[in-house]
Amino acid sequence: MLPLEEKVGQLIIAGFNCRRPPRHILRCLAEGRVGGICLFARNIETPAQVKRLVAECRRAAKQPILVGIDQEGGLVARLRRGFSESPGAMALGAAGSGQLAEDISLMLGRELAALGINWNFAPVADIAHQPNNPSLSTRSVGRDSALVQEMVSAQIRGLQRAGVAATVKHFPGLGNTIIDTHEALAKVEGSLDYLYREDLVPFKAAIENGVACVMLTHVMFSALDSRNPATLSREIVTGLLREELGYSGAVCSDCMEMRAITRSFDAGEAAVLAVEAGVDLLLFSHTRRRHEGAFRSLLAAVKSGRIPSARVDGAVERIQALKRRFNLDQQPPITVIGSDEHRTIAAKAARAGLVMLKHGQCFPIAKAQGRIECIEIAAQYILDASDAHSRRAFSRMLGRRLPEVNGRVVDLDGADSIADKVLGEIAASADVIVLLTRNVHMQSSYLRLAQQIIDLSEKVILICARNPYDAGLLNGADSIICTNGDSAPSLQAAVDAICGDFLPAGKLTVPLA
Repeated sequence: MLPLEEKVGQLIIAGFNCRRPPRHILRCLAEGRVGGICLFARNIETPAQVKRLVAECRRAAKQPILVGIDQEGGLVARLRRGFSESPGAMALGAAGSGQLAEDISLMLGRELAALGINWNFAPVADIAHQPNNPSLSTRSVGRDSALVQEMVSAQIRGLQRAGVAATVKHFPGLGNTIIDTHEALAKVEGSLDYLYREDLVPFKAAIENGVACVMLTHVMFSALDSRNPATLSREIVTGLLREELGYSGAVCSDCMEMRAITRSFDAGEAAVLAVEAGVDLLLFSHTRRRHEGAFRSLLAAVKSGRIPSARVDGAVERIQALKRRFNLDQQPPITVIGSDEHRTIAAKAARAGLVMLKHGQCFPIAKAQGRIECIEIAAQYILDASDAHSRRAFSRMLGRRLPEVNGRVVDLDGADSIADKVLGEIAASADVIVLLTRNVHMQSSYLRLAQQIIDLSEKVILICARNPYDAGLLNGADSIICTNGDSAPSLQAAVDAICGDFLPAGKLTVPLA
């Protein structure tokens, strides 16, 4: 029997900002004041370094711990350089193969297990209702609930076959909002018929497939609870998830330091409300002050009787069952990470996830004659520090296959004169343009620029490298490919297709109009 302080500690998962666990984290682990850690890109350098970091935390801990990470594949992947990148959920949906989705998740799970990471915050079960949803994008399989259900179930099987706990998210559905919960509280008003008819379908399937954990969203659904977001709502966590859907496993929050929560609650009160609602595991991804404040507030709430001791005991029982089930007593060798076998699987899935919307005269590019320009339209806010998402990533890949291609990146940042100069050069000299866009449908200035390039150019091969919605708003391109994500394998697959290695055969998973 654990003392009360350690029971409360089991409920808290803490993050930190460096590549070795800081002393306060090691002390919390040793004292049982946290139940595990969550890792982000800021903690990652090399596979060997991550394995050492995890091992150090495990050695320090008084109890077995959970080590969590967002390794969805595609757009959200904390492990990139030195690891196996994979296409994301929408590309898997476009490929339409449950077996391929399971193989990709097994691959990701094996690499996590080799590091000692036993908990993945994936897969995403949200349905792509809103083209302008800022946080979902190609992380969603698509618009059809039956397809989302199939792919999510396959991903759960793959991860858990590897010995890693899968986490289906973001319950009860993040797809029908245009507010980023990292920045503000999102509210869904009105009837929730669509939620029961569509959004809950993949979550029900996940439960039937034995998913290890369910992650909540910080979205408020007024028809279910007009005062609280799902994370803090007893009506949603206990009423809908536990009682109506019959889920008996572990429930975790999304990060409790997102502004959807912190703008209205301090860390301690938010933690207490979440546990009262029925949440078992609370993620504090960034600051020591907040996770330690949550610990103190939860401890005080249990001692005062505000949180019944039976509620904490039930949470601890589920958490310990999760740790026993995914204890990684047999880890794959670290050599599986980035192996040729894994890269082959990722390349196969990326190719299968490409969609050819229009096959014109200048495709493949080997048949084109004259001067070829490659232009990437990229807004800085949608790029991260990884090679696959950085400026010129696609141009560099294409340049390795076709050294004669001139590559450039256009980022307006309000500088229309730069855009005019680029357009003038293109109009004067290029015979074929390879134009890559990333979500220009969400930014009117970038959308106008992309259309100007198409209008001024004789022939354009358009590559829509994130949401396919760009293709529905840009007119006049000779050929159009949707990659359904811009991870390295997906960008490389687009290069290979342009060069005539294969003809994309995937199918769109969202409507363009």
